[in-house]
Amino acid sequence: MTNNSYLTSYVNQFVETVKQAGVRDIVICPGSRSTPLAYAFAKNDGFHFYRQIDERSAGFFALGIAKAKRSPVVLLCTSGTAAANFFPAIVEAYYARIPLLVVTADRPHELREVGAPQAIDQIHLFGKHVKWSVDFPIPENNEESLPFIERHIHRAINTAIALPMGPVHINVPFREPLLINMEQQHPMLQMSQTEIGQLVPGEEFVNWYKGILQTEEKGLFIVGDSLHTTKGFWEFAKAVQWPILADPLSNLRSSIPEECMHLCIDQYDAILKGNGFKDFVVPNVVVRFGAQPVSKPLTQFLKACKPAVYIAVDEDPIFRDSLHIVTHHVQVGASSLWIPIEEKQSSKYLEDWSKANDIATKHVQAYMEEEEDEGALAATLFETLTDGVDLFASSSMPIRDVDTFFNKTTKDIQIYANRGTNGIDGVVSTALGIHAGTKRPGYLLIGDLAFLHDMNGLILSRFQPTDLTIVIMNNDGGGIFSYLPQSNETNYFEHLFGTPTGLEFSHIATMYDAQYNSVQSIEELKAVLNEQKSKDIRMIEVFTNRQVNTDTHRKLWAAISEELDSIWKA
Repeated sequence: MTNNSYLTSYVNQFVETVKQAGVRDIVICPGSRSTPLAYAFAKNDGFHFYRQIDERSAGFFALGIAKAKRSPVVLLCTSGTAAANFFPAIVEAYYARIPLLVVTADRPHELREVGAPQAIDQIHLFGKHVKWSVDFPIPENNEESLPFIERHIHRAINTAIALPMGPVHINVPFREPLLINMEQQHPMLQMSQTEIGQLVPGEEFVNWYKGILQTEEKGLFIVGDSLHTTKGFWEFAKAVQWPILADPLSNLRSSIPEECMHLCIDQYDAILKGNGFKDFVVPNVVVRFGAQPVSKPLTQFLKACKPAVYIAVDEDPIFRDSLHIVTHHVQVGASSLWIPIEEKQSSKYLEDWSKANDIATKHVQAYMEEEEDEGALAATLFETLTDGVDLFASSSMPIRDVDTFFNKTTKDIQIYANRGTNGIDGVVSTALGIHAGTKRPGYLLIGDLAFLHDMNGLILSRFQPTDLTIVIMNNDGGGIFSYLPQSNETNYFEHLFGTPTGLEFSHIATMYDAQYNSVQSIEELKAVLNEQKSKDIRMIEVFTNRQVNTDTHRKLWAAISEELDSIWKA
């Protein structure tokens, strides 16, 4: 057997095993050292094949596909700093629990640490930010090599999808020559499938938990990001009749059955900014599914009241309890605790939460009619969204405006964001990945700095069709910092935090052959959103004022708190 035959058998075994394991999405960055695997994937039928020349953007694009599908995506690059550019997306995937199969081509062992070009230390390159890492053997005539590849790829994929899901790293060294025999047949595989069991709660706990659900009236459900499914939740919630504080990323604010609308508290962030109301709704029991929402008022409320029973339901043994108030950590999938109970009657506790939510919603609606700031403009976007679309929100102000202004609805609108690490990098690429994963029309709400951070992501639109409307809130800088204490230091704030650039993005739209519209009012935004898209990418640049935005948001929250305090007086 020639060296070319060894190499071809090796990469064919790699690719066939990935395919047998059910992975279908492959994101590839061009590069010489990864040639054997790139060709092996390209010539194999049955894969969804994506290209991106920027590794950092490619990483976030793969993250978006995996986030949308809840299944692994292969991310392949050449050796050297190309691999290092995957790092931000891998960190996000690790903390957001998104499965990625990161494959980095490498120099052979004899070219490591001897000054060879494009050779860095790639062993355990991503450290503790992957669930598992392995350095594969060189392709050579060794009967152990192909079974090793088959079993270790199964191990890698199983590790990626075992709860909690996350990224894994396979480092693959290749010697030159790098070309493979494109006609050589695929190998016969020995391992047909693997099975991962499910965690289930114990009988003793279930009986105790069921008793609390059945008898306790002053209970709260808090539902954050990281739910794998919402199927079955509303039947469960309808029986229990507790208020549900639904983070927008729980995707429980959409597709709500009419009879459950009163249970969903979507204005909890605004409601809990005041003082009076929250003293009347201290819960005896809190059950949290998924991650803790990032709402600061909710965090302060929970920390102050310290519920006697706080159950965190999480598939990870790591305690996600930054407040140190959880009393019961239950390591199971969330849906395993959506258990049937005898349907209860509505309580005064639920009615208080629901009434406060209605009051806050009334103020938000009035705000939309009176103001023209970012919040009102974002709310206009949300109201315009039709059934069957996806919304991706950047970190900083966009996701906070989603929390305040995306009202609960019966429409099917799925909301996504990168909240594993709350960064603004890779946002455009992740949104494009979400669309590639769902094939539904996509909308991206993003600020000017986050857009500048990932403009390279738009290169993807040159290689494959897409359907994305990007709404850029251009307030010429970092709007989120205006809400923080450092904004009071006027001498240095703009230089260090505001960071105005004076840029607008019409030329970027021209570069990528995107549809472009510039708007400065709600009426203009409505008109543009109601127009038919003429190109794959539509960019709507909305010009706003940071200071006006800060003042009007605070005015809204003060009005809500004032009315709530007048009703629920201490």
